[in-house]
Amino acid sequence: MSDAIQAVRGMNDVLPDEAELWLWFEGVVADWFARYGYRQVRTPLLEHTGLFRRAIGAVTDIVEKEMYTFTDALNDESLTLRPEATASTVRAAIEHSLLYDGPKRLWYQGPMYRHERPQKGRYREFHQFGAEALGFDGPEVDAELIVMCAALWKELGLEGIRLELNTIGSPQERAAYRADLVRHFEANEAKLDADARRRLHSNPMRVLDSKNPAVQEVAATAPDLMKYLGEASLAHFLGLQRLLKAAAVPFTLNPRLVRGLDYYNFTVFEWISDRLGAQGTVCGGGRYDGLFAQLGGKPASGVGFAAGVERLVALLRDAGRSVPRRLPDAYLVHQGEGTLDYAFALGEELRAAGHAVVLHAGGGGFKAQMKKADASGARVALIVGEDELGAGAVTLKPLRDARPQARVARAGLARQLKDFLKES
Repeated sequence: MSDAIQAVRGMNDVLPDEAELWLWFEGVVADWFARYGYRQVRTPLLEHTGLFRRAIGAVTDIVEKEMYTFTDALNDESLTLRPEATASTVRAAIEHSLLYDGPKRLWYQGPMYRHERPQKGRYREFHQFGAEALGFDGPEVDAELIVMCAALWKELGLEGIRLELNTIGSPQERAAYRADLVRHFEANEAKLDADARRRLHSNPMRVLDSKNPAVQEVAATAPDLMKYLGEASLAHFLGLQRLLKAAAVPFTLNPRLVRGLDYYNFTVFEWISDRLGAQGTVCGGGRYDGLFAQLGGKPASGVGFAAGVERLVALLRDAGRSVPRRLPDAYLVHQGEGTLDYAFALGEELRAAGHAVVLHAGGGGFKAQMKKADASGARVALIVGEDELGAGAVTLKPLRDARPQARVARAGLARQLKDFLKES
């Protein structure tokens, strides 16, 4: 058995062929956010553990089971690799007074960490991009975020991603609902599994989205949260629906959709694909108006979403999406005394002029180097031998067409190479 060290389970390498698709995807996302007026924020991978306990909720799967938490021996403080980025973004907004001059539209991207059982579409290191609209109260920004996602799926050419929508009301409305919900589950406790019974008094709304069929039967007859909503909550939710209909974005109302983080209130939503198996949610979010105060800041509203990069890239691959690799313009071949130094400096001159140039490395004769040049995909081989060195020139040999090779003075090579590439 090999003793070579491998990647940590659930943390994956993105190799060059796939990384090209990731880079293209990330460029599309950055441009898309800019068109809606969102500006990027970057927060640390490590945060104080208390941030997530306070924001996400102590009695959640993420905090109880999934966070990578350790004690920093130097400072004797508990630190956690971020399992999500909303809490970090709001913490940064509070710490740096980002809302002092008005609401902000922010976006982020990067790795997150959860100690879950690895499976397709669910990894221990995973990547997300997301938006956080801070300081906006009305349903128009909730709608904006959802419509943005619909526009992105269209731009990426992804079909079959459906929207599920719900409202979970205000904390006060949920408190009244929660009491009746607990009574309902207590009356049917024999049908609940161990996980549902554990959550019964600490986080009963999470029982509603259990995947256990027996628990789902009990949840199906649970009280309807909509009947507990006040006028303001209903108006917000109806306003959101009206705007989505005006934008021709179809949705399904799902009264069992609650999301897994305690900071949500009012709007919650998920974008779901049936092409990813059990891990079908590609994007989810909602409103979190109480989170600023919960983290010690001045009260402010917030709404946002997070989307899974691995899952969306998988959908792109399944849809046959490929990204043309940028091939080098030229491959520099050198043979003979003193030619390496000449070719090395020449390569830098051409790159400074905007050309993509690969310098041959690793030795080998002229024939072997030309085979490497052809395999590189370059359109031209630039040959530097002792004759070219002595003349201050380069031989330009086409690799993809039948044009004859030509000797070109070094001083005019960048311009002539550009002209040659335009003509081919």
